[in-house]
Amino acid sequence: MKPFLMVAARDGDAVVQAEYGAVLDAAELTGDDVRLVHGWSESVADVAVTDYSGVIIGGSPYNASDEDKSDNQQRLEAELGGLVDQCLRTGTGMLGICYGIGLVTRHLGGVVSKDFGEPVSAVEVRLTDAGRRDPVLAGVPDTFRAFTGHKEGCAVLPEGAELLVTGDVPVQAYRVGSIYVTQFHPELDAPLLADRMRVYVNHGYFAPDEMEDIIDQAHAAGLGNDQMRVLANFVTHHRSN
Repeated sequence: MKPFLMVAARDGDAVVQAEYGAVLDAAELTGDDVRLVHGWSESVADVAVTDYSGVIIGGSPYNASDEDKSDNQQRLEAELGGLVDQCLRTGTGMLGICYGIGLVTRHLGGVVSKDFGEPVSAVEVRLTDAGRRDPVLAGVPDTFRAFTGHKEGCAVLPEGAELLVTGDVPVQAYRVGSIYVTQFHPELDAPLLADRMRVYVNHGYFAPDEMEDIIDQAHAAGLGNDQMRVLANFVTHHRSN
């Protein structure tokens, strides 16, 4: 089997390793199955996506709709945009998580807006008719809960995109060609969310003095693993030799 490629768009080895481990667990893979690249500090400009079964883009403190972008953010967005183009051209699967939806939407001509941010919480989301038919959502119930926490969202889908999951924020997941993106986090359970909150406590996602209450609420939400099937299904659907 060709390995999968995961591009981490976060700064800091501990948070990257935690996200990588969460993706491996949810996707039912091992480290031998997924090559991790620290996209924050490593270039992916020379990556050929056809060397991989598929590409996974993780979350990031960057926002696609930021007005002032550092040189590193601009470099990362350009390189990831190149991977998007390669995937569409070759039919290689891609799954973009949270930051990935903003990146892909903007790159393909859709609209990303801070009007569609959501607080850190467990939200209820719903499959569309297209979502019920899509193999990456096979076995996922029509309505399920997942963790969110982001400052922006997709306001207008790119041309040719098919809405798969919706909710109070209208775009929670879509597909365009071989590319899937989710606003919610299919890799997170409550303990992993708590760990990530502690890393980003001063990044403006929530008031720092509310963190422990939000963590308690996340544990009390009692999420199962419905959201994690997205990762496992993506791997099953795109696994190649």
